[in-house]
Amino acid sequence: MNILPVIDLMNRRVVRGVAGRRDDYQPLRSDLTVSTEPLAVARALREHFGLTTLYLADLDAIRHRQPCCDVYQMLLADQFDLLVDAGLREFEFGEWLSARGVCGVIAGLETCPGPTWLAELCRRLPPGAVVFSLDLLSGRVLGNSTPWKTIEPISIARQAVACGVERIIVLDLCQVGIPGGLVTTALCGQLRAEFPKLGIMSGGGVRGGGDLDEGARLGLDAVLVASALHDGRITRQEVARFTGCPT
Repeated sequence: MNILPVIDLMNRRVVRGVAGRRDDYQPLRSDLTVSTEPLAVARALREHFGLTTLYLADLDAIRHRQPCCDVYQMLLADQFDLLVDAGLREFEFGEWLSARGVCGVIAGLETCPGPTWLAELCRRLPPGAVVFSLDLLSGRVLGNSTPWKTIEPISIARQAVACGVERIIVLDLCQVGIPGGLVTTALCGQLRAEFPKLGIMSGGGVRGGGDLDEGARLGLDAVLVASALHDGRITRQEVARFTGCPT
């Protein structure tokens, strides 16, 4: 199981997400670096934990359709692998991201136009490039559920797999930045049972090593972590148990 650090971008700086209340997000405070500049934060994560694959949530793109493309390219040039959530709504931008070497083009439920669109995106991009984010808030789906003809998260996930998605992130924003533990375990367990070969990632609420162990027990391919890496609740030694990176 991989540990996937989350970098939330707002106004081109790294912020700390709290329960999906984006108007309340504040600049990142980290034990690893005093900087909120994206490259500095990414380098600090690499130096302290040996982690080089990042989940980048571009809130400027998601909220205002103003993607920080130069930030993506700067991180890629510094040898980071990126999964990018930039509020994808257009095929052309997904193709642009893929062509630049992004290893995961995230189609988030919050902004995804629907299953027909998702299937076409999967057709246009290389196999496995599209990552579907099943965006939830307190267990309820985010975004326009009308094109999916359901409000049941598991039903939407099944449709995403039918569209050709090979990797899914299950993320409940109510737990982001709050150490309350993973709340998506039941849904992730159901997905793992139904789709043994599906790449499944989850996050939000990670308190420490125990939650990482829970993710591994569920058969998750990756756990998304932000605050717990920056405030010391997850140590180098705990990361190394999963990644094999030297402490």
